[in-house]
Amino acid sequence: MIGIAAEPLTAAVFAPFGDVLEARGEPDRIINRGKCGRWHDRARLDFGPGGQAGISMFLAEARSLPYRLDLLERHPEGSQAFLPMHGREWLVIVAPDAGGRPGAPRAFVAGGDQGVNFHRGTWHGVLTPLHDPGLFAVVDRIGDGANLEEHALEPPIMVDL
Repeated sequence: MIGIAAEPLTAAVFAPFGDVLEARGEPDRIINRGKCGRWHDRARLDFGPGGQAGISMFLAEARSLPYRLDLLERHPEGSQAFLPMHGREWLVIVAPDAGGRPGAPRAFVAGGDQGVNFHRGTWHGVLTPLHDPGLFAVVDRIGDGANLEEHALEPPIMVDL
């Protein structure tokens, strides 16, 4: 069985797949009479023709390492953002497109204070919290048409640190 090592999630290494959403460094703006920092406009949201933004709540079952990766998916009609609400580490798995199929996957360990926004058409793993509760806010396209492609991995890939 093939294995890959999860690496720390940073904006630079994740850029080909999407945006890292985090409140680190100095805020872009100070608002609310100086009581609140704002990290402004951190994701390239894309809801495609006929789509609109939707915010949903997902409660995913916690997984353990090593993690057996056997499914990747993508959303051809719009971006999808995962925003953890649990404050604990979680896995982010992505793969480049290789002619309509996923290429070699990469895995990242995201902090509980880091979200991601997958660009439209980016192959990615399912929500993979490493601790319960796996509560996430998800911002994605709501609209007509098929916005989900799944690809089973055979053989599966083991992800570990």
